[in-house]
Amino acid sequence: MIPIASGAPQEAAAGAADANDVLRMMRPGPLQLSALPPLSLYVHLPWCLRKCPYCDFNSHEWRAGSTEDLPEGRYIDALVADLDAALPLVWGRTVHTIFIGGGTPSLFSPQAIDRLIGDLRARLRLAPDCEISMEANPGTFERDRFRAYRAAGVTRLSVGVQSFDDEHLKALGRVHDRAQAIAAVEEAAAAFDTFNIDLMYALPGQTLAGLDADLDQALALAPPHLSVYHLTIEPNTYFAKFPPQIPEDDAAYDMLDRITERTAASGLQRYEISAYARPGHACAHNLNYWQFGDYLGIGAGAHSKLSFAHRVVRQVRFREPRRYMDNAIAGVAVAQSDEVGIAALPFEYMLNALRLKDGFLLADFGERTGLSITSIQRGLEEAERKGLISRDLARVWPTTRGFDFLSDLQSIFLPD
Repeated sequence: MIPIASGAPQEAAAGAADANDVLRMMRPGPLQLSALPPLSLYVHLPWCLRKCPYCDFNSHEWRAGSTEDLPEGRYIDALVADLDAALPLVWGRTVHTIFIGGGTPSLFSPQAIDRLIGDLRARLRLAPDCEISMEANPGTFERDRFRAYRAAGVTRLSVGVQSFDDEHLKALGRVHDRAQAIAAVEEAAAAFDTFNIDLMYALPGQTLAGLDADLDQALALAPPHLSVYHLTIEPNTYFAKFPPQIPEDDAAYDMLDRITERTAASGLQRYEISAYARPGHACAHNLNYWQFGDYLGIGAGAHSKLSFAHRVVRQVRFREPRRYMDNAIAGVAVAQSDEVGIAALPFEYMLNALRLKDGFLLADFGERTGLSITSIQRGLEEAERKGLISRDLARVWPTTRGFDFLSDLQSIFLPD
């Protein structure tokens, strides 16, 4: 573990140098990876118009009309400095996907996003078909804005609708209404070849009929990709302090069954626990996460997972935006860097791979972790005995029961 402390600048600089020292990362170690996995880039833009009561992401309110302008220029300066410092860790590797998340990235102007993507292209080797996704909030929607993001180089938009019901949107603290959500999705469909709608279910006061109404509207917009998330009460959120009345577990299971049934009837295939897509429209960036690929994360609070010949390393950037900007511009964006222990690798792999309907290839487990399949053999036998997975000589995949009880399945692989 390399903690990057908040103490003296010299100590912070030394820690950052260690965190980004490729020779140090390449020294002999406990693993022997035969190949490096695909690499993605995550860019975190941390501001939003309002902090939603369920949100535990690293997001920070910024209101239009405040005495300060959104610091777009300085923040992108910090992102570029952050990337420059991290380049030795990924030098020569091709970046297959980029995801610009938040917060609400669509608070940033198209000009700022254009500059950001240009700076990324100047420093990284991007795959010819590199998917560049960006999250957008209907509350920041302006006609032609989405087209300007497309012109800047964004190839895929993810629209955070959450619900098409005004009462539910109000309960979730969203800044948009039903009409804005529909207009934003229609504009995304006009501007992009592929896009995603984010929905939530098991909302406060939601019934099965209410879910059906949300699905009616979402499916009428013919999205090529739909992400549907169960509302959960996360620690350190407003909902954790003031819990709303949400549907019981049995009602939530009925809702999930309805989602799965209706999406399939509309030609959307469930390829991940919360993701449904038409053929050719799965999110390549998220697939790389779930297949235990590598990702470099830049931006306030961003996480990275990077593989080297003899180790797998996780890093975290400073969380608070102003502190992040100051440190990144000074060349010390990394707050913490940890080597993933051998005992933790099987669980980390299975935590991701078992989210996929098609599961994973046994050969990929060895290639991505550097471990023998014997390290998960006992867990596989237990999961199969409980009817949570099926497998053959090449692949392991969750059963329908395994999908329904995914947390129970994943926990089988927790280290002793």
